[in-house]
Amino acid sequence: MDTSLVLVLLLAPFLGFLFNVFLGKKAGKSIVGIVGTLSVAVSFAVTLYLFGNAGQEPIVVNLFDWISIERFDVSFGFLIDQLSILWLLFVTGIGSLIHLYSISYMHDDEKMHSFFAYLNLFIFFMITLVMGSNLLMMFIGWEGVGLCSYLLIGFWYKNQDFNDAAKKAFIMNRIGDLGFLIGIFIVGSLFNTLDFTTLKTTITSANDINATWIAVAAFALFIGASGKSAQIPLYTWLPDAMAGPTPVSALIHAATMVTAGIFMITRLNFLFDMAPSVQEIIAVVGAVTALVAATIALVQNDIKKVLAYSTVSQLGLMFLALGLGAYEVAVFHVITHAFFKACLFLGSGSVIHGLHGEQDMRKMGGLKKAMPITFITMLIASLAIAGIFPLAGFWSKDEILMTAYHENKALWVIGSIASIMTAFYMFRLIYLTFFNSFRGTEEQKHHLHESPSLITVPLIILAILSFFGGIISLPGHSWLNHYLAPLFSKATHEAHTLGSTEYMLMAIATIGAVVGIGIAYKKYLKDNTIPSEDAEITGVSKVLYNKYYVDEAYDAIFVKPVNVLASFFRDSVETTLSALVFGLGKVTNEIALQGKKVHNGSVGLYLFAFVIGVIAIITYLFLQ
Repeated sequence: MDTSLVLVLLLAPFLGFLFNVFLGKKAGKSIVGIVGTLSVAVSFAVTLYLFGNAGQEPIVVNLFDWISIERFDVSFGFLIDQLSILWLLFVTGIGSLIHLYSISYMHDDEKMHSFFAYLNLFIFFMITLVMGSNLLMMFIGWEGVGLCSYLLIGFWYKNQDFNDAAKKAFIMNRIGDLGFLIGIFIVGSLFNTLDFTTLKTTITSANDINATWIAVAAFALFIGASGKSAQIPLYTWLPDAMAGPTPVSALIHAATMVTAGIFMITRLNFLFDMAPSVQEIIAVVGAVTALVAATIALVQNDIKKVLAYSTVSQLGLMFLALGLGAYEVAVFHVITHAFFKACLFLGSGSVIHGLHGEQDMRKMGGLKKAMPITFITMLIASLAIAGIFPLAGFWSKDEILMTAYHENKALWVIGSIASIMTAFYMFRLIYLTFFNSFRGTEEQKHHLHESPSLITVPLIILAILSFFGGIISLPGHSWLNHYLAPLFSKATHEAHTLGSTEYMLMAIATIGAVVGIGIAYKKYLKDNTIPSEDAEITGVSKVLYNKYYVDEAYDAIFVKPVNVLASFFRDSVETTLSALVFGLGKVTNEIALQGKKVHNGSVGLYLFAFVIGVIAIITYLFLQ
């Protein structure tokens, strides 16, 4: 029974992919959308069944032995436990909503069948990543979502900028993936297994573990997580991934691909607990990423770019929690973030759809009346991400900041500043988009209207989840902590009880969020300030607007030298080698042509050549 359910859960999206690839164009757009959405909905239904019926003990399904070399065995199998079920819930659940949204959003695209095929394949690989029972199975899913992200980001491939964004995402993820692969090799070499259950038993019970190699393995795995979850220095691909259609942005940035790094570290918590030095690095990198990304988001004018840097910042907070050993807190923020960030991305898509492709907030405004459902849902999601009581983001972000306060006050300060900035730039987005007068064209104004129900229904569902999602882990009554407790080798972080310190921290966080919102209100609503045109931006704002010139630095340090080296090899080395090879061919050919002239059929000439040869040999021997 378990095997059948797991296979249905896994293969339903893959069957949707096959249908849309081979039959989608003939079937028509409506059928494509229905099949694509239902295939993911089936996986969600199976996940709900497993969630309701799974016990405390994990379910392991081994389909067959994959690799067997002496003492090293790898099975092709799946692991169903509390962590994988949680991830599957929002991967397939939010994935279903995004598929439903895409039916309307992509209806006018001539390659809609290809789009749904890629989406289905993406979900298939994400399920493989989450359910894999060993590191090699996880790696298959890991690389699969990387491939699908390339296809989806570059979906509108006729635009060269979109192609460049897809290539950038693919290459930068490969850099991280190399670290992940090295980590897998080290773990396999140390323990002769890649199976998660066996690894946990071996590591937690061993007394003579090589701490140095454990730390190296953990650091290599962290590099892999940094690439996939867009942490400094491998974060620049994610904002550029906005080139893809908006449903892709929601799928990649909200609940799936970018959370894979957090999932992997949480899955291997017993390994990272043995490397406290690496955990410190993770916490610092996470905090710095949260702050840097938040500062960049302050001045961006593209609505999707603001949300992209917001995602990087929120992922930084999750890594901060991971580095402090609060895995369940990181998971909590992953879940709430999936709700409100999916709502925000889909809401931005609704706005872009209503404005016929316009993404610059300077050319929006006054959309509150024309798009009331989009406005209300995005407002709720913005309040959630800002950390306003009692919405979902308040509880999860508060848990992270409380943990940081008790473990490292410097990181708490950084996280708090990033959170204040989050409140500011999110309400800057709300005020510029929905309030004051409309700043677009007359044609856009004439056609302004609320998006159809296939777009607004997912928004409403996600807004409700953004409001109430925090109830899964309330201070002192955390269902989530209890649910995840069997996963962690160390004692699970105690759910914070509400003492005087905790109330103080909650008050500080709330006041910070209100201050951020207040500054945005004063500047963009009351004073009706419109951000400057690109050419007029100066000073610090220009540095932030240009993302600290990190892309330019990467181009100068890595891209241009590689291009120069490639040109040298192409124009000089390859040309020289080709000339040498072809030259030898020409010499050989010429010798053959001249030699052919000697073969004229004259027996006398052949005898003469024979005698000359014999005389030459005898002379040589005589002289020796």
